[in-house]
Amino acid sequence: MRKSTVAISLVSLASLTACGSSGLFDRDRPDEFAVSRQPPLVIPPDFTLVPPQPGQPRPQTGGVQQQTLEALFGGPQARSITESAVVGQAGEADAGIRSSVGDPDTYTVDKGSVTRDIIAAPEGDGQNAQAAVPE
Repeated sequence: MRKSTVAISLVSLASLTACGSSGLFDRDRPDEFAVSRQPPLVIPPDFTLVPPQPGQPRPQTGGVQQQTLEALFGGPQARSITESAVVGQAGEADAGIRSSVGDPDTYTVDKGSVTRDIIAAPEGDGQNAQAAVPE
């Protein structure tokens, strides 16, 4: 009984000293009356701005596809000298190239049965893979 009374009185004494401004539990506290004010809002100098339309994407962010491309590739990059040379040698693409590829009159090269076998081969885990070097 005596030990519990001493313990309770010590806890009470410690909690009462925390209420004071000096002593064991003294610490620096922020001044709640020292509040900084924000600068006032300013009207932008361009008065021709139109309000945003509901459902339209933000003009500064672009569309979802543009955000995806920027996240994957880091935005538009300048072409290297080599890439510019290759694109320049390739020339302009025909506008209707996609529709003429499926045309039965389009000339195609028969790749043979080797290519067909490679494409039709089942996917493996690579455990039994072998490489043969032609002599």
